[in-house]
Amino acid sequence: MKNFQDKVAVITGGAAGLGREFAIKAHKLGMKLVLADVQQDALDKTVAELKEQGAQVIGLICDVRKGEQVQALADATMKEFGSVHLVFNNAGVGSGGLIWENTVADWEWVLGVNVWGVIHGVRIFTKLMLECAKKEEGYEGHIVNTSSMAGVVNPTAMGVYNVSKHAVVSLSETLYHDLNLVDAPIGASVLCPFFVPTGINQSHRNRPDDVKMDAKPTRSQLASQAMTDKAVTSGKVTAEDVANITFQAIADGQFYIYTHPQALGGLKTRMEDMTTGRNPTDPNDATPHIRQMLKDMVKGGSAG
Repeated sequence: MKNFQDKVAVITGGAAGLGREFAIKAHKLGMKLVLADVQQDALDKTVAELKEQGAQVIGLICDVRKGEQVQALADATMKEFGSVHLVFNNAGVGSGGLIWENTVADWEWVLGVNVWGVIHGVRIFTKLMLECAKKEEGYEGHIVNTSSMAGVVNPTAMGVYNVSKHAVVSLSETLYHDLNLVDAPIGASVLCPFFVPTGINQSHRNRPDDVKMDAKPTRSQLASQAMTDKAVTSGKVTAEDVANITFQAIADGQFYIYTHPQALGGLKTRMEDMTTGRNPTDPNDATPHIRQMLKDMVKGGSAG
């Protein structure tokens, strides 16, 4: 997708973090915007700020776990702008702790947003974009699914999140192949950011009542939260940087989008483990102090 001017972008998780920066960048490129989020106040604020900058933008409350709400998002997009060209299946949440300590509610919440949200976005918007392509001469479209470096490696004590993000990579690769199979004028990318200060470490603030935590967090969950808080808030690559990287990748037709190429060593090691039959290498093998810190926190010792 080379031309963004006057095209329509739909962004889930669009009120804050990466989604907000995608919207700002898209507006600068002349796009019309449809933002979806579950947090009304943040959504209203972002939409108002973009309108002040002259953007053509609407905002809708949308719980991407619910297929009917994603369909309503698609319907509202067509009613307002009559087409859709760029879709960011970006809404995401996080949860950590030892994998056997995660509750059914943890799994339902994280997989609901991170996996089913992308599933609904792909199944609804891809068909809609293919219909738009039939009616619009020279149509160009693109779908970006937000995964994570946790979608290509498996950090310790982040099992639910890891599973969800690996699913997004698989879904996205399959989407890419399927679009090519039918010669669709639609590209696909999977975004795999590392630690970026976006607020995802505080995603539990929007955790719905139907999947709420009904017990105190375990020691491992507290440890995972503390480690994630520290890593996310100390990230040097900003959400704005990620937006710039992502839009350049879209223009270049690049599928895998990595924000921290220096983190790919873990992926290479994992691939070697898999292809040689070697047992999985500890993801903190290169940072033993972090491994020890996490172990101490989980076991109740000093965090150092």
